[in-house]
Amino acid sequence: MPSFDGSIRLSATGPLPAEHAWARFTEPRRWPSWSPQVREVDYPHPVVEAGTGGRVTGLAGVVAVFRVDAVDHAARTWSWSVRSGPVRVRLDHGVDVAGEGSTAWVVVHGLWPVALAYAPFARLALGRLVSA
Repeated sequence: MPSFDGSIRLSATGPLPAEHAWARFTEPRRWPSWSPQVREVDYPHPVVEAGTGGRVTGLAGVVAVFRVDAVDHAARTWSWSVRSGPVRVRLDHGVDVAGEGSTAWVVVHGLWPVALAYAPFARLALGRLVSA
């Protein structure tokens, strides 16, 4: 039987300087301001920290629990594992310098149907993340 596990990488480049995009990416209280699929975040820390967890409420009230797996502030990368019911994904995130702006990216690891369904939301969110 074929495997449906895979990954998809998405990115967006915009005028927001990398350090500002990184701050927006790693401060959970700010996620709803640029990520339209995130309505509410319940997380006890101001910035993502490896080994910690929380909850996000998304579209239609869907709740997902998450655990931050790794954070590297110097490299501007972080990853987390997210679960909603039986659906599980791991997302690797990063911000790179792009001229005077930045490129934000995500690699979604999970079942292909889940990764493909999430892709349009992720593209929109990444574009908003790097916009001034």
